[in-house]
Amino acid sequence: MDRHDDRHVMDRAADRAPNGAVTGGVRTILRLEGAAVFVVAILAYRQFGLGWGTFALLFLAPDLSFLGYLAGPRVGAAVYNAAHAYVGPIVLLVANEVIRGPVPTWVIGVGLIWAAHIGMDRMLGYGLKYAGGFGATHLGTIGRGRAS
Repeated sequence: MDRHDDRHVMDRAADRAPNGAVTGGVRTILRLEGAAVFVVAILAYRQFGLGWGTFALLFLAPDLSFLGYLAGPRVGAAVYNAAHAYVGPIVLLVANEVIRGPVPTWVIGVGLIWAAHIGMDRMLGYGLKYAGGFGATHLGTIGRGRAS
């Protein structure tokens, strides 16, 4: 394959993802990564014994970030992304090392529930949002504007 052929392949990939979303094998890897986080977080949660009622109650809590869209798509995307980035649950999960003291089990449980939620979303193809609209995500377009 010469340089001209490489550019042609890259141009075709760009045509399939006009909103900046990943495509092809990269999208598949990100969705599999989400599935792995989902499964590992659930298995780890089982070890902490906080109860499945708590898990069920808090599992969809990050989706309350949808309310940010009431302030417009730019604010909505920022609020949604803050609630759906792995940084938040990771901070909770490493809190013991950061504060050098005992962290209540519920903090770790909430971190695991939060990570499981994000993992499930990624596994299903719900990615981080672009400010252009709710359906534009880093894993592709979702909702009515989705290409078949």
